[in-house]
Amino acid sequence: METIDLRQAIINRVQDNNKKQLAEVIEESIGNDERTLPGLGVLFEMIWKQSNKTTQTKLIDSLYEHLHQNAGASANPSPS
Repeated sequence: METIDLRQAIINRVQDNNKKQLAEVIEESIGNDERTLPGLGVLFEMIWKQSNKTTQTKLIDSLYEHLHQNAGASANPSPS
């Protein structure tokens, strides 16, 4: 029996999706049960690897701004 890792299982699950279906997977995963987090991580990893340095910098800037927008508030980022 072939062993498949979680990353490859997630890729296999969405590989044949069209753009609308990919968007739905992401939208349905955000703020949902924590079991969806590994899938979002794999999708983000794919985006990151295909992004140039400018896009990566924009992603980091966006993340930084989100994490620091409420500087005395809870350390937990909001799911929305």
